[in-house]
Amino acid sequence: MKILVLNCGSSSIKYKLFEMESKEVMAQGGIEKIGLPDSFLQVKLPNGEKVKFEKPMPEHT
Repeated sequence: MKILVLNCGSSSIKYKLFEMESKEVMAQGGIEKIGLPDSFLQVKLPNGEKVKFEKPMPEHT
């Protein structure tokens, strides 16, 4: 079974996807500083590498 945990705040959205049988984190990341010019999306890859995409995100959509 997979479980998605989602945290939506006023200026961020964060997520983590778990595989419950193995207790493994399958995916995780989030968008931070929503509504600000220096907002970004950050994703942690399965190998542990973090990838960051900087782009203005004026709202949650």
